[in-house]
Amino acid sequence: MRLIAGAFKMKSMPLSRWLLSLIVLPVALGIACPAFAREISVQEAVDQVQRETDGKVLSVQTMERNKRKIYHIKVLTRDGQVKVFQIRANQ
Repeated sequence: MRLIAGAFKMKSMPLSRWLLSLIVLPVALGIACPAFAREISVQEAVDQVQRETDGKVLSVQTMERNKRKIYHIKVLTRDGQVKVFQIRANQ
């Protein structure tokens, strides 16, 4: 880029370089592919649900749905309701 009369002028970028930037940038920022997603532990999932509900965890099961690990967490809320939360392990 060159500054010309107070405006930015961009040089044209070859298409292949532009496409490569679209692939590399998200990976560099850590927001790209699910393959790079961090898997949370069952304890982290339980802590998350407890923070959100302020309830008592009754049971926790690790299940698999569509080849994805899911934590099935049953909670007794402060108002006496039983609620079930499903938290994906890959976040």
